[in-house]
Amino acid sequence: MKKILTLLVLLSLLALPLLFTGCNKEKGDTIRFLNFKPEIAEKYKELAEIYYKETGVRVIVDTAASGTYEQTLASKMSTGERPVIFQVNGPRGYENWKDYCGDLSRTKLYGVLSDKSLALRDKEQVVGIPYVVEGYGIIYNKALTDKYFALGDRQKNVNSMVEIKDFDTLRVVVEDMTRKKSELGIDGVFATTSLKSGEDWRWTTHLFNIPLSYEFEDRELDLGSDEALQSILFSHEGEMRNIFDLYINNSVSDKGMLGTKTVSDSMAEFALEKCVMVQNGNWAWAQIANVDGNRVKAENVAFLPIYTGAKGEEGRGLAIGTENYICINKKADEKEQKLAADFLYWLFSSQTGKKYVTDYFGFISPFSTFGEDELPADPLAKEVIRYTKMEDIRSVPWNFTLFPSQAFKDALGSSLLRYAQGAKDWSAVVSDTVKKWESEMRQ
Repeated sequence: MKKILTLLVLLSLLALPLLFTGCNKEKGDTIRFLNFKPEIAEKYKELAEIYYKETGVRVIVDTAASGTYEQTLASKMSTGERPVIFQVNGPRGYENWKDYCGDLSRTKLYGVLSDKSLALRDKEQVVGIPYVVEGYGIIYNKALTDKYFALGDRQKNVNSMVEIKDFDTLRVVVEDMTRKKSELGIDGVFATTSLKSGEDWRWTTHLFNIPLSYEFEDRELDLGSDEALQSILFSHEGEMRNIFDLYINNSVSDKGMLGTKTVSDSMAEFALEKCVMVQNGNWAWAQIANVDGNRVKAENVAFLPIYTGAKGEEGRGLAIGTENYICINKKADEKEQKLAADFLYWLFSSQTGKKYVTDYFGFISPFSTFGEDELPADPLAKEVIRYTKMEDIRSVPWNFTLFPSQAFKDALGSSLLRYAQGAKDWSAVVSDTVKKWESEMRQ
């Protein structure tokens, strides 16, 4: 009996190193990631398990409930569950978390960001990297533009869409297309400018963002500062008027009808080839494709930037942006920060990671690691990615996230409708917009 006990003790002692080795492997290196998107939480966990099997590094994915990200982040930052990887939603969000946002300028992920102007910066530091983007501009039907350029009696100053790099060139083509409406079989060059209340966001948010972004750049404003945004000059108002007039003067609908028109009306006009162009974003392909009787093929949709006549606009592309910037917690230890950077690069560069990003997360990711065969099937999403990869072209940022309120946008929409109907001077649109911004910001 003693021999048996002695043998059991020896076997137990021999097993201890294996036991502890197993425990160490199980514990391994661990980092926490606070996910913003609850709809893909399970897929993130699934991917984290794959990463653990490949690398031995465990990524614990916590997910905030919808609409609670900021408060969840605040609570976790003060506990043992503080995330190493987290997210901010732009300059305002960064202002709340700047004490935690590390410099990402030397990370591999930043190195493969196709358009470096999309990064969130604090002076020389890169404090946030966009991981999913959307874009908007002027969508056009290549079948109809090709038909136009094949006309024998058209203007000869511009001979293809790729030659359009500024407002003056765009205006030449649009106004000549209007003269050739019957030959092209269209009702107008542009789809209806939808100015019905609640349907005017393409102008009060997206279009107004264009001149305002130029103004913010001119004034070199600190966009994370509430004080810097207390007032606007609307210094590029003439350029906004240029493009707005071009829309409403070369449209499918009479100006008097614009107050009754919806976004769906506009997209249906484009889908049924009643027009050549429409301002909207990459999300619009689903709207176009699902219109009953749609005549526009996927291979015939393309984007053009919203040109307004601004100085240097030939070097600007689509308005591309996000409210989703990935950050690494600089208060975590250096090893954790390195592990976080490694995971993020793997996520957007490995075959496994990229498949999840595209097929399961549904992201348009702005990284050069994605090849042509790894892009979303959506043709407008492909166009957004194409623009991010263009050399010497900078995207227009999404500064509409800084607009003061919905009340401000509603007032602007009302002003634009009255102007379109001839009931308000443009100078009054400008002055009222400036006043409304300031009154909303100071509340």
